[in-house]
Amino acid sequence: MQELDDVLIHFDSQGLMILNIALAVVMFGVALGITSDDFKHLLKKPKLIILGVISQFFLLPLITYGVIILIRPQPSIALGMMLVAACPGGNISNFMTHLAKGNTALSVSLTAFATFLAMFMTPFNFQFYGNLYQPTAEMLKSVELNPFELIKLIILILGIPLVLGMLVRRKNETLANKLSKILKPLSILVFIAIVIIAFSNNLDIFNDYIHHVLGLGVMHNLIAILLGFGLATLFKLSIRDRRTLAIETGIQNSGLGLLIIFTFFNGLGGMAIMAAFWGIWHIISGLLLATYWSKKYIIETV
Repeated sequence: MQELDDVLIHFDSQGLMILNIALAVVMFGVALGITSDDFKHLLKKPKLIILGVISQFFLLPLITYGVIILIRPQPSIALGMMLVAACPGGNISNFMTHLAKGNTALSVSLTAFATFLAMFMTPFNFQFYGNLYQPTAEMLKSVELNPFELIKLIILILGIPLVLGMLVRRKNETLANKLSKILKPLSILVFIAIVIIAFSNNLDIFNDYIHHVLGLGVMHNLIAILLGFGLATLFKLSIRDRRTLAIETGIQNSGLGLLIIFTFFNGLGGMAIMAAFWGIWHIISGLLLATYWSKKYIIETV
């Protein structure tokens, strides 16, 4: 059996184009529910902005790097973990926060702000930690990843749909609400479709190597959820806000991660399998956690 670092997941140009369009459409659907007031709402509560940014873009990548140093997984898996940690929150976090009786308005605001920051922070964190760890640094050298091309891709997939979605909502809120009701529920189905497309011709590879990432993926996701909840608890946020920050940190846009992997890394095995499993697992863990919280009465209001 080949080393996972030498395995490539084959993904043709047509599939890559579908992936690009699908992610852009999903982001557009999310942006239809975002207004400039969501940004203003966060500016009135700078503590929430700071904690959300610290949790998603500083602590999660840093702790992920620490876990990699301790466990020393195969370099391609380590790169996959770094990339997932560098991505912004996932598109279904707002739905899960609502189900969990969290602060949905805060979730939407953080999604908007994180999406904006991701255009710069995702490439920075991935490059910084990827080059900080020698085995992954060697892999990045062989790939010759162009940071400007990476930023351009993220702007195309996240930035432009974000702006367009907000503009549609500003011009025609009724139309935006109708489109949003159609597009938002498709987020989960789109990601599952992406995974099926990516691995439909590579099922043998997926079956042979999935056991390498099962434990790591579950652990990594649990760490992210606990990080968000723990940080919010440390700074004495309300129960609703704690749940929100836990979900926003634990639900990552691994669809974006897969796009980056297939665009710049030719479907590098460990990265692709880690991102794909993470994306499937965080839907399961997020829904389980949100369903559990939905049945719990909120008594404390800090």
